Amino acid sequence: MEGKNQTNISEFLLLGFSSWQQQQVLLFALFLCLYLTGLFGNLLILLAIGSDHCLHTLMYFFLANLSLVDLCLPSATVPKMLLNIQTQTQTISYPGCLAQMYFLMAYDRYVAICHPLHYSTIMALRLCASLVAAPWVIAILNPLLHTLMMAHLHFCSDNVIHHFFCDINSLLPLSCSNTSLNQLSVLATVGLIFVVPSVCILVSYILIVSAVMKVPSAQGKLKAFSICGSHLALVILFYGAITGVYMSPLSNHSTEKDSAASVIFMVVAPVLNPFIYSLRNNKLKGTLKKTLSQRKIFSQ
Repeated sequence: MEGKNQTNISEFLLLGFSSWQQQQVLLFALFLCLYLTGLFGNLLILLAIGSDHCLHTLMYFFLANLSLVDLCLPSATVPKMLLNIQTQTQTISYPGCLAQMYFLMAYDRYVAICHPLHYSTIMALRLCASLVAAPWVIAILNPLLHTLMMAHLHFCSDNVIHHFFCDINSLLPLSCSNTSLNQLSVLATVGLIFVVPSVCILVSYILIVSAVMKVPSAQGKLKAFSICGSHLALVILFYGAITGVYMSPLSNHSTEKDSAASVIFMVVAPVLNPFIYSLRNNKLKGTLKKTLSQRKIFSQ
């Protein structure tokens, strides 16, 4: 802490896209389009599942949870990012920064833990409830731990965050306190939270491939591998981006790589999830068409 200005700062500057001055309008339009697409797609899924009693089954229960989280995850950061781009300001208050970090980590951890749920087919109701409740509890307590630890750190003269939201890996280097315990806790909890689901996903795909290979029809195998392939591609994209951001040493981080990876798992994945996991489902698509047509008739 020696040699640093000890005046505590009250706000941070988010400079994640400051080097893209000539593309600010394009960035605003792109992120607004992605955000609204994800918002609309996930709201449609929740509307369809909630309005059709035939969809009140375990599989659609998990899909509804995924859609709910996909609504919340981008909403923790994208609106503030769009506001900053539109108003040409980069400031965020210290409490606002901690709140953004907490909610982002909470939604982020929940989605990561819950990915294996989409590959299970036969589960008891009590087990399903536990599988949903446990990630929510972890998603609330884990970021709370990091946020409380962050709140005890001192931030001095440097308040420039080279990111477009308050990320824990961007905040820790700015502190003039000893952050070794914080860094260790991040690696430990993130490692546990992402490694365990990754192993579950790997095992589930091994079982899926084994089951698909027993399908006698070549067309049936092709269809199954087509569906699983899109699921696996999104999982690899999601986990690859998060691993690059949170499981590498702070010294290896770069603004461009972290921003690109964060956009993938925080903006792109919530947009793709409805189309890959839900809107390709014929039963769900049928319910959506029926629900929307009924609401159109009632509104006339």
